[in-house]
Amino acid sequence: MKHNYWCSYNLLIKNMTDFTKTDLKTAQAELLCDSETLQVTIHRLAQEINTTLSDKEPLVLCVMNGAVVFAGQLLPLLDFPLTFDYVQVSRYHETLRGGELKWIAAPPADLRNRVVLIVDDVLDEGYTLAAINEKILDNGAQACYSVVLINKQTGRKKPAQADFIGMDLPDRYIFGFGMDLHGKWRNLPAIYALD
Repeated sequence: MKHNYWCSYNLLIKNMTDFTKTDLKTAQAELLCDSETLQVTIHRLAQEINTTLSDKEPLVLCVMNGAVVFAGQLLPLLDFPLTFDYVQVSRYHETLRGGELKWIAAPPADLRNRVVLIVDDVLDEGYTLAAINEKILDNGAQACYSVVLINKQTGRKKPAQADFIGMDLPDRYIFGFGMDLHGKWRNLPAIYALD
């Protein structure tokens, strides 16, 4: 049954050509990371975070919207008390290229003496993570850690690095598992890249 489920998703994805439509009938995409690999990766990240932050009672900030699926699967694996909130900042605005940084929901204004863990989906060029990290420290946080599911191998120096990295992927436009393509397909259970 599981095999048929994944085959149907893969067949659906392989037949795509126009991602602006609301269905997956005709697009071209490549499966980069299946659901099973994602689960193994998230469990490994949880172990690393548990080792580092178990005595910190951190504030965990999910970067919306892309990291919502990742955060939802990571949080139950963390075995320490924490508080949870979110930030929302965008550079893509449902396009394929990053642009000007736009804050939709900023971090809490008072983070004095707090340890913060940022949960993000992708470390691409690093500008978004750098901006979030700077704002958190400016708001008085004692320390700011970050975990990203995907680190894109851009070949360029990034203004921010993550403390915990799930996996490296090539510098391609990726979607699924919380990441969108023109605002759609965050609900795919695996990660795909445009051909």
